[in-house]
Amino acid sequence: MSDVTEREMQAGGLPWSEPISLSVSVMLEGWTDSGAPGLGPMGNPLREGVLDLQARSWAEYGPNRGAEHILRVFKRHGVSAVFYVSGIVAERCAGLVTTIAEAGHAVAAHGWAQDLLPAYRSEAEERDDLARSCCVLEEAAGTPPLGYMSPRCTPSVNTAGLLSELGFLWTADVSDRDLPGRLMPGSRLIGVPFTTVVNDMPMTVRYGDNPEAYTAALERIIGNWSRSGLGPACLDLTIHSHVFGRPPGIIELDAALALARAARDVRLTNHLELARCCGAWLASAREGTDA
Repeated sequence: MSDVTEREMQAGGLPWSEPISLSVSVMLEGWTDSGAPGLGPMGNPLREGVLDLQARSWAEYGPNRGAEHILRVFKRHGVSAVFYVSGIVAERCAGLVTTIAEAGHAVAAHGWAQDLLPAYRSEAEERDDLARSCCVLEEAAGTPPLGYMSPRCTPSVNTAGLLSELGFLWTADVSDRDLPGRLMPGSRLIGVPFTTVVNDMPMTVRYGDNPEAYTAALERIIGNWSRSGLGPACLDLTIHSHVFGRPPGIIELDAALALARAARDVRLTNHLELARCCGAWLASAREGTDA
């Protein structure tokens, strides 16, 4: 999206009135049999070549228990989220993905496994990873995935083109804008900005903040937005099922959603809704130009 288009959207073309569009996203992640999270709760990584079984066990809490806890909170608040699911999780836990889709949440692709970063894959390998992810996600969720986020939110130079080729509606591998927009001319692929300010992984795992810092950060953003002079923007409320799917995180997720629902400046949404709104806005703007 050009800078001019983003200014035009902020000037009144937005299909919503609230200044903050807060997208709710869940990362439901898995690793290959030879892989494990590079960053875990113990903090000190093992030496190279040694499989970290503690980190793997920690990560497996997500599909084993965390996702179920999160679904119950969403049901209580009437929230529709996007679950970004590793293909390997959909293959191993198809029933869970089916449950997520049947609960009314969007199931999006999140690479095949978290230790297979697109930036390290050849174009052919990345295309194969995307194709098999789409296959298992569609089989489990009942519909093909429309959205995508790379593992680590780090695409390769080929990722956007491959997503467009495969018919994806949006990618969240975008960190350079406040509002969604078209990524490539002639493609329907929308870039939805992904923010990491209210995100359990960097806050509590990388930086070691207490869980309550999650809700405190959101409260400060919402409470000061209107007097800051900031225009409309998209923000994210992000949780990882193996991090905040645990009791302390569930408490904060519940509190954060209650705070967002009560705020007049916040529109609770998700990346699917934002991509659809943006696509419709761009189509109407183009029709107006043609007329």
